[in-house]
Amino acid sequence: MLKCANRRFNNGSLRPIRHYDDIKLLFSLPDTVLLMNSTLIQMTLLMACGVVWRLCRPGGLTAGHTRVVLTSVVYYLLMPAMILEVLWQADIGIQSLQYTLLGWGSISFAVFCAWLVGRSFKLDNKCLGTVILASAFPNITYLGLPIIEQTFGAWARPVVIQLDVFSGAPYLFTIGLLIARHYGEEERPKSAWTALNAPPFWTAGVAVALNMNGAIAPEWLLGCLHKLSAAAAPLMIFSLGLALEWRTMSWRNMPYMVPVLLIKMFAMPLCAWFLAGYLALDAPHQAAAVLDLAMPSMLLGIVFCDRFRLDSPLYAMTVTVTTFASLLALPFWYKFLVQP
Repeated sequence: MLKCANRRFNNGSLRPIRHYDDIKLLFSLPDTVLLMNSTLIQMTLLMACGVVWRLCRPGGLTAGHTRVVLTSVVYYLLMPAMILEVLWQADIGIQSLQYTLLGWGSISFAVFCAWLVGRSFKLDNKCLGTVILASAFPNITYLGLPIIEQTFGAWARPVVIQLDVFSGAPYLFTIGLLIARHYGEEERPKSAWTALNAPPFWTAGVAVALNMNGAIAPEWLLGCLHKLSAAAAPLMIFSLGLALEWRTMSWRNMPYMVPVLLIKMFAMPLCAWFLAGYLALDAPHQAAAVLDLAMPSMLLGIVFCDRFRLDSPLYAMTVTVTTFASLLALPFWYKFLVQP
């Protein structure tokens, strides 16, 4: 797939798939679904390492303490390095706006569907807020980035980064935060905009400014950024495994899984696919973006549930269930998106 995901000029440089011949070549591969399954197996094994760590506690380190350290390293160092590397060299323009519209439109549709289900079945506020967060916000980066990059190739990394930085994260820290605040409780109200004061957003701003001004990145700096960003994906997946916990499984919460799975694994990707058809994205970029929006529930939602006193056990269960359900749903959507 990597050979097909990047074509070479005569001078040996790489360019992303954009032309009809590239698309035809990519979609004619007979082993596309096998590649997707192989990628998911690799991701599952990395998650299993996190689960085993949770059970064995090497060196007396609990899963909770280990996850806090690893996610902090990723959030404050590795993710900014990856964002700077990708956005500094990315083709930022009309496509960035298209990814923004695609992300905001798809997430808004999922929010509406979850709200409609909650009002129809008269869920209490805490459950409704939790269901909305679990149904609408996908794990765009922590799970989406390694899967999309391994499946489509290195050219797809800017797709994931732009979806996260320009649509997923801003939506989460504004509209998502207001939803959690509305349906939950908060002792000390804070401005929704303060959440945007974070390393990934500052780094994205710097990277976009450097990109738009035509600044050339030194090779030594790109090499350093590349080494840092390469460590992000496996640590993200390992941390996800640390967060999965069977104790969150409860028969009391099982009925809530049905609408979450239907919205997260079916309705939202279908909406994204429909919207992408109107945004003039070429077929490979459309497939990568839609598949990224089909990822399971994000991990960060548990922080919102704890902060606003929503149903944290219910949200933790949705993360576990949707993550394992994605092992079946993602190959289906991949086959649907890339097969002619």
